[in-house]
Amino acid sequence: MNSETQPASALDALSHAQRERLLFIEFRLYFLGDIGRQDLMQRFGVAPAVATRDFALYRELFPSNIGFDNKSKTYVIGPAFSPAFQHSAERVLTALSRGFGDGIGGSSEPLLTCELPKILNQPSIAILAPITRAIHQQKIVSIDYTSHSSGFSTREIAPFALVNDGLRWHVRAYDRKRPDFLDFVITRIPRSQLIEDGQVLPHEQPSADIQWNRIVELDLVPHPNQEHPEIIENDYGMTDGVLHLKMRAAVAGYVLRQWIVDCSSGHSLQGNEYRLWLRNHLALYGVSSAKFAPGYEFPEV
Repeated sequence: MNSETQPASALDALSHAQRERLLFIEFRLYFLGDIGRQDLMQRFGVAPAVATRDFALYRELFPSNIGFDNKSKTYVIGPAFSPAFQHSAERVLTALSRGFGDGIGGSSEPLLTCELPKILNQPSIAILAPITRAIHQQKIVSIDYTSHSSGFSTREIAPFALVNDGLRWHVRAYDRKRPDFLDFVITRIPRSQLIEDGQVLPHEQPSADIQWNRIVELDLVPHPNQEHPEIIENDYGMTDGVLHLKMRAAVAGYVLRQWIVDCSSGHSLQGNEYRLWLRNHLALYGVSSAKFAPGYEFPEV
């Protein structure tokens, strides 16, 4: 076994709990530059001796990543630091801006000063819980629902997925009243009740949802009305001036609306808010959620 594989093999031999603690040590070093023994003890509720052993092990495995500042009595990032763990940008930003969410029902402070938009329409936990149990157990839920088109109604649905369009939480489900696969805005559900003996029938299974299972490929490019397309290319990580996305047809329209993408055939929407244009608008043909896509016109039949 060579020296390059020894740290990885040593990590594999550790318990999940100890790997989590070493990951936390590295997280603090990588993104905050320092960590004290008390930080580890508070995060995981471990004894001082356990924290000491964890730091000693991390230093043994990755000596270039960590040093010790005698003045502050804290561990600091090493001058030749190279991360040993994979760090997801999404998880890192969530931890920095919202904290780690320790405890049941407790609050968690952000690790850095961060300003986030207020979410105005959080679903009720009492409404959400029967729906998530039904998804997990593959059962039916009875709900009351209010929509713009049909007003108030009581329905039985077979839910199988949660969807966030960037503004609201939806549940994707088969609606026995319609009958069809639909998206229900959870904040429009004032009542939900799990039907314990309710069975999901074959035609209500996710495999029968054509829009959910269809994958559309979308090519987004800088909108022609933008004076500096190279800035947009950098903002969205485009390759050769194109951002190629693959997503479910059931959610494509929500994403295009949230990103404010001009989906008109001739990039005719005006305004600086339209930084992106859907170059291959024909990819939305037959996509039911395209009704939410800015500027998209359904072809005449």
